[in-house]
Amino acid sequence: MDRRTFIALLTGTWVFEPPSLGAQQVGTISTIGVLVAATQPTPTILGNIAAMRAALRDLGWVEGNNLVVETRWAGENPQRQREIAADLKALPVALIVAPGTITIRAARDGAPDLPVIMIAAGDAVGAGFVASLARPGGNLTGTTAAGEEVLAKQLELLSLVVPALKRVSVLMNSANPANGFFFDAMSSRAKNLGLRLDRIEVSTEGELDQAMMRAKGGALLVVGDPMFGRNHARIADLALRSGLPAIFGGRFYVAAGGLMSYLSSDTWHWRTAATLIDKVLKGAKPADIPVQQPTQYELIINLKTAKALGLSIPAALLLRADEVIQ
Repeated sequence: MDRRTFIALLTGTWVFEPPSLGAQQVGTISTIGVLVAATQPTPTILGNIAAMRAALRDLGWVEGNNLVVETRWAGENPQRQREIAADLKALPVALIVAPGTITIRAARDGAPDLPVIMIAAGDAVGAGFVASLARPGGNLTGTTAAGEEVLAKQLELLSLVVPALKRVSVLMNSANPANGFFFDAMSSRAKNLGLRLDRIEVSTEGELDQAMMRAKGGALLVVGDPMFGRNHARIADLALRSGLPAIFGGRFYVAAGGLMSYLSSDTWHWRTAATLIDKVLKGAKPADIPVQQPTQYELIINLKTAKALGLSIPAALLLRADEVIQ
């Protein structure tokens, strides 16, 4: 990566070179906003935004020619996120891209009547973002993340690798409005597997250590959330030190020492978002653009962590894994 590209990713503002004389010029420049629930860039977030930018380029949206991307690092406070969403609307931007349920809600509330492209929404219908996935009916469309089948599969995977598992602690951000949907979706499958679910909610990063103490015994399922994503290495380490087999949604958890991950890839969500951005910028209404659901999921296993926890991963499961970290 050259210095110009690195600076562009770090700041969230692309550095433009003057177009060559032979370059095709487009009269209208569209500006989009990206609202991120973090105070500073991380490699994961930068990679995701880069994937969206690349997909937009493939669709003909060239920064410095017909597109400007305004990225804002809004932090985790919903009120601050709403304020920054309002600032983006005032620029103005044509739409806001928002990853995660809490940030999606902040974008919707902070910039009323502005199109919002959701990335990895939880319960988009239950949260009131859309009337239905097929026909959103408002100003929001995008992608969904964890559905009932994904959460059920995460529980099944834990039961396969942890002998005689009886208890699973479910770590959640108490501010996430999709929690009820997530927990209800897991409960019926847990009953069939003979598992007891313990709902453990935290509201700040400072509560994570105590939450992990409450989760001791059995196994841990970490529900996807930007707050947890920012603290993925810490959570993975706490789980390992507590002797907790844990399953997550995101490869970065497993790369940091978590046991397993099962979820659709971040790249899919951000690249798919680019196709929806393209439609809105060309005049389509979010109300008429179906919310996209992933059809492929990645299973990633950390064998080193499994050995440290005294677990033997079934050979059949290793063969099914998309990636095994030694």
